[in-house]
Amino acid sequence: MITVVGSLNMDLIIRVPRFPTPGEAIHGDDLQTACGGKGANQAYAVARMGQPACMIGCVGTDAFGEAMLANLRAAGVDTQGVIRRAGSASGTAMILVHDATGQNEIVVAAGANRTLTAADVHAAADRLTEADAVIAQLETSLAATEAAMTIARRAGRRSILNPAPFAPLDDALLQLCDYLIPNENEASRLAGVEVRDLESAAAAAQALRLRGARNVLVTLGENGVWVDAEAWRGHVPAFPVAAVDTVAAGDTFIGAFATRLAEGAPVREAAQFGCAAAAIAVTRPGAQPSIPSREEVESLLRAHSA
Repeated sequence: MITVVGSLNMDLIIRVPRFPTPGEAIHGDDLQTACGGKGANQAYAVARMGQPACMIGCVGTDAFGEAMLANLRAAGVDTQGVIRRAGSASGTAMILVHDATGQNEIVVAAGANRTLTAADVHAAADRLTEADAVIAQLETSLAATEAAMTIARRAGRRSILNPAPFAPLDDALLQLCDYLIPNENEASRLAGVEVRDLESAAAAAQALRLRGARNVLVTLGENGVWVDAEAWRGHVPAFPVAAVDTVAAGDTFIGAFATRLAEGAPVREAAQFGCAAAAIAVTRPGAQPSIPSREEVESLLRAHSA
């Protein structure tokens, strides 16, 4: 089982021919909704990869919250650890998706996500101590994230932190991370090294390991991922695809990567599996609707190894 401590958001998506400049109004396509949130996306991805997944987080008592929980349960995610917080709106994210490139701009209204406390996480500690891996991000309170990483470390469970969206982190938290998985922007700001190519990604990863993270993977979008791990160090390239929508690509990578780690795969193989899953996800619109099945990922890997 893999337990995810994190956010659940309803995504409100508008496709646009270009991103607006400040003060400008432009026309986009009709509004679409899709279940998202970095934590929920990662739990959904784990379940789609065939691993038992458990979600810990908060939603409001509104229609968005019920829809998000139903969507996770339909994928096989255990949602008993998700609190329905009266008086709070469920988290939402407004997402603009560029028609030509699939790149996105996102504004998140955290809502109930910000009410998740360290006490809430400790109340669900058995779901962390019994897990093969614990995944957390930074869309809930930092105290909740720290609690999740601390419980995982004390129980000897594999701890994975996706430091997104960016927030300054102290070395004590990084030292609780078995795997730290930032994208190039987050790695740049955490390491103080501008990531613009593989060489600078390697320098940033090394700096973050020196701060205490045991293993660091810097995701680089269409350029794959740089791995700086105890067992292997090097570049894992992305699979070439025509991107439609990059929403949840990183979350898909993390869920798939964590699944293969939990199954005993070496870090390089797990990263390749994650890249394959993310490659399929970017060819489809939406967050959770874009996440592929295990069979689709394995089919892509077979096609590229033939």
